[in-house]
Amino acid sequence: MLTVEDKKAIVAEVTSNAMIAQSAIAADYSGLSVDAMTRLRSNARQAGVYLRVIKNTLARRAVEDTEFACIRDSLTGPLIYAFSPDEPAAAARVLNDFAKDNEQLVVKVVALRGKLLSPGDIKKLASMPTRDVAISQLMAVMKAPVEKLARTLAEPNNKLARTIAAIRDQKQAA
Repeated sequence: MLTVEDKKAIVAEVTSNAMIAQSAIAADYSGLSVDAMTRLRSNARQAGVYLRVIKNTLARRAVEDTEFACIRDSLTGPLIYAFSPDEPAAAARVLNDFAKDNEQLVVKVVALRGKLLSPGDIKKLASMPTRDVAISQLMAVMKAPVEKLARTLAEPNNKLARTIAAIRDQKQAA
């Protein structure tokens, strides 16, 4: 049995994680084995996702003064909570990948930066690129025009060099 102090500590811990999180996901975990839960926790830890099973009343208090207050009314049943502090899609990727192999895990609530999404949006959120991939894609888009300009500016000199080489080869052949 949890004491009032224990409950306050749990709420404070979840609140601090919710304050820095970019996304929050709650999923029904009933029917999962202990081994499956251990694998899920391990996957979450490796991805930098905060994962916690707490009573819904405590979870409602924990998210009350955060941008995830929008999920308060959706918290019913046995839920596991995942908060993603570093990148918005990390928690979605962990739970979505885990749910593919474990049908007992059913996503009930998805929130991104304070906006409540439908549970089906977890697939879209999970398919978002990581921060590093997004930066590399942006850099490639920014670099392409500069490379094309450099090739265009260098082309007259290259054409002159090829023409001179062709004349040289033609004179040597004759």
